[in-house]
Amino acid sequence: MRKLFILLTIIAGMFSSCEKELDQIPLSSASTLTFYASTNDFLQGAIAMYSALRGYPDRQLNLSETRSDNLYAVSDGGVRDWEGINSFHRTISSNVYVTEAWTANFNGIFTANILLDQLKQKGDVIADPVLRNRLEAEARFLRAFYYFDLVRWFGKVPLVDHPLTATEAVSIPRSPVAEVYNLIIADLEFAADNLPESYEAKDRGKATKFAAKGILALVYMTRSGPTYSIEGPGLGLNEWALAVPLLNDIIASPRFSFLPSYSNIFSYTNENNAEVIFDVQYSSGSNPVVGATFPWVLVPDRYFESIGKARQGGVTIRPVSNDLMSKYEAGDTRQGFSIKNGYVFNGVQEDGSFFQKYVDITKVPANRVDWPINFIVMRYTDILLLKAECVLHGAAGSQSADVDAVVNQVRARGGLTSPKANINLDQLMEERRKEFAAEGLRWHDLVRNGTVESTMTAWIAKDDVLKQIQPFQKNYIIYPVPQAELDVKQGLYIQNSGY
Repeated sequence: MRKLFILLTIIAGMFSSCEKELDQIPLSSASTLTFYASTNDFLQGAIAMYSALRGYPDRQLNLSETRSDNLYAVSDGGVRDWEGINSFHRTISSNVYVTEAWTANFNGIFTANILLDQLKQKGDVIADPVLRNRLEAEARFLRAFYYFDLVRWFGKVPLVDHPLTATEAVSIPRSPVAEVYNLIIADLEFAADNLPESYEAKDRGKATKFAAKGILALVYMTRSGPTYSIEGPGLGLNEWALAVPLLNDIIASPRFSFLPSYSNIFSYTNENNAEVIFDVQYSSGSNPVVGATFPWVLVPDRYFESIGKARQGGVTIRPVSNDLMSKYEAGDTRQGFSIKNGYVFNGVQEDGSFFQKYVDITKVPANRVDWPINFIVMRYTDILLLKAECVLHGAAGSQSADVDAVVNQVRARGGLTSPKANINLDQLMEERRKEFAAEGLRWHDLVRNGTVESTMTAWIAKDDVLKQIQPFQKNYIIYPVPQAELDVKQGLYIQNSGY
């Protein structure tokens, strides 16, 4: 497998050594001026932009999956970083997961801005104009990708489209979400026009034209969601119809297809398969270590010990919610693949269910931060179901062909042979919930479709048997601004309501 992270630790370190991610290295920095002197330098700089993706899968599992009704991750007697995420604590502005989401994304934006700036100043050293445009498109795709991640977690964020000095950085306030979206959309449109459809094997994993179209479609859909009267990701714009042509372009491409086996989508020996629109690629056994950590994030350490493996870092169990377990129908093979129901440790039966979706016990690495498996950010089945969602929101399409037939195709792959007809939005969301369990999509799905308040309120009343989850309020749709950012300059940022 070709991986993008082999050089990133060294390269990214040249560009992101400042303690605060917005205290960006001045453009006159000697390392920047001397580094971009050849085509190869720009190619290596492009690789560095992907570095912030390394923690992206863990972020979706910790901030989306754990926040949602898919997990009941309340306290087990210890102090766990995920407890405040799951239980809607107001005092999580210093939570490590929240801080990482802000920091890593802005580091990625920083490296993209550096490359874009250097392309303007010294891009003529790249003789091939197609390559020069592609590198700009990669940078703009990733900048948009990181900003989209930020908007979905925090709402308003500082809008930075060029390298800043430390003095400049501490004077930039958070911009309205609509303004951030303007940059995101412009970047993704440029990326869709200038990225290739595919790459040679040595560059596999880089952003393609189809990745840009898929993310842009999701941006339009997210903007279409309700505002909830907060400054979050939804703008109530009803742009579902704008997403459909982009999704159709992906569906029409012969490069992607619906795999007949659900488990084979996630197989360690079937990476880069026809389902993958965009993924985060890892490499095991490299020095420095650039493997994955997400496979064990939702898996208790005792499970690994029970099969004779070293502890990984999942610590204790984050149980799959009873509500999700009850939604799987008899014969649904996705449940058995994605979820493990208990295990035996030291001769004692350990109860509780947990997500095992990414764990192949024959592939457990010697180093727990070096798992050899990619994370699929967007896959073909998601594209099909996103189109069905748009149709149910009023975009052009057919109930029978674009909704019912697609959902029944997904269900049949999971072993469910009884077809459904006239599927509505609530039913579609339940099918997405089972199909994409442990893929970090659930929270975003609830927010985008306007059901997060009702769903989470009902779920807490039903599943919170220990009475540890705080009453849900719409302010919890987004996370607090990290306390470290508030402390940089008093009054520059105002904390999100509810925290």
